[in-house]
Amino acid sequence: MFNLSYKSTFCFLAFILVSLLSAVQANEVALAYKYDDTRLQWGTCPPFIGEGCQIAVLHGDPAKSNLDVYFKVPGDFPIPHHWHTSAERMVLVSGKLRVTYDNQTSELLETGMYAYGPSKHPHKAYCEKGEPCVLFIAFEEPLDAFEVMKETK
Repeated sequence: MFNLSYKSTFCFLAFILVSLLSAVQANEVALAYKYDDTRLQWGTCPPFIGEGCQIAVLHGDPAKSNLDVYFKVPGDFPIPHHWHTSAERMVLVSGKLRVTYDNQTSELLETGMYAYGPSKHPHKAYCEKGEPCVLFIAFEEPLDAFEVMKETK
């Protein structure tokens, strides 16, 4: 009769799990996109951001975790005060973008710069006059954006 110890059983199950994950990952296709690639499918942003804003999904599903997108706005474009459930890992690939997180000094992002935005941390931005701002964003959580409403007195 086949008898495995607890440690052997754990190692065997771990091996099976790693093998299955490797098989799933082996079926993924490598890809590469430049921000002006004609294969990109640009969609609209939430209405509160304004007309002219576009998003292209690079990898993943907007309703699931671990999503990569390009976010694009024209030059001389204000991005309203908002927040996301997810943290954001960003690299500006085109334009100049001034980003302001609540209770922090504004940062002017230039092409090639990395920025990190903590989850649920309200912020606004402005794409400087000139070329469009295209921002690569990696989201940890599903994609969302919530407008910060202005206080009325």
